Amino acid sequence: MADASLVSQGAGKRLEYPFDAPETGGTREVAPGVHWLRMPLPFQLDHINLWLLEDGEGWTVVDTGLKGDATREIWRTHFDGVMAGRPLDRMIVTHLHPDHVGCAGWLESEFDCRLWMSRTDYLQCRMLWHDTGREAPQAAVTFYRAAGYTDEQIDKYKSRFGGFGLGVDRMPDSYRRVQDGDVIEIGGREWHVVVGSGHAPEHLCLWCPKHDLFISGDQVIARISSNISVWPTEPEGDPLAAWLDSCRKIKETVPNSVLVCPAHQRAFHGLHHRLDQLIDGHERNLDNLMKRLESPKRAVDVFGALYKRAIGEGLLGMATGESLAHLNCLLHRGLATRTRDENGVDWYETAS
Repeated sequence: MADASLVSQGAGKRLEYPFDAPETGGTREVAPGVHWLRMPLPFQLDHINLWLLEDGEGWTVVDTGLKGDATREIWRTHFDGVMAGRPLDRMIVTHLHPDHVGCAGWLESEFDCRLWMSRTDYLQCRMLWHDTGREAPQAAVTFYRAAGYTDEQIDKYKSRFGGFGLGVDRMPDSYRRVQDGDVIEIGGREWHVVVGSGHAPEHLCLWCPKHDLFISGDQVIARISSNISVWPTEPEGDPLAAWLDSCRKIKETVPNSVLVCPAHQRAFHGLHHRLDQLIDGHERNLDNLMKRLESPKRAVDVFGALYKRAIGEGLLGMATGESLAHLNCLLHRGLATRTRDENGVDWYETAS
């Protein structure tokens, strides 16, 4: 049952949640021909939202779910359920992370349907998939040593390296490129492509003016901020600047009236307020970080500037990546400096 009474308050504004989420494995219609499908995830964040769009005699789906028997079984129930035996003709994948692209290869084999994706995310996804089972490269070991990892933490990183493909079926060998500004017709409706960055290189969002809908993937979520990380493949990158620019771009492009249909948690109204929250939150984190850098710090020393809870081994990689994203942003803004010591460890402090 819809419930518009549940809201997230802040600064005199609010986010409104007009729909209850479907049960895991279930669906609900949020607009004519637009169905919210919730799939399970075996993580602390225990679900992902997919979006089934009626498309003539068939269907288009936005995102596919994580590779695995649980996801496939739910898909099979919907082939003859809400999909009424009509084929899946197209998969639009917002970005490269396994919970979004994991079942794309399997769905292609089941329906002979085409994968639509941004070029950068498609190619990076295939690269990461082929890393599965590979030994950790020296560049990555150097990267985490510089961040301040101990020998034991380096060994644990090495043991986990190459696990990306465990959550992703073999990727389709071809795809249809989607770019910022494209207009895709789905079921007689126009969906405008808005590309963001920071959480992923080229993250696709879809805006339908006719039904005032915005499928946001991980780019905009109501109550959590997506991880923004620097990784060993691009150690000098500035993904946080790209994320902040993307938030501003979406606010300028997409009207506040849309129903935001995210990849996690609940659909909501209040897009512009949420974008302001995301921008302001990261800017506060940068201010907090600057205070920590009055004396030299390693990346692993500054988690407290970004997180209110202790960081255990399970979150160490993401916390390190996000700390480096904020540190790199300060470096690019000229507000901090970095020095590498004789042990290969990087130390950061405020610029004089």
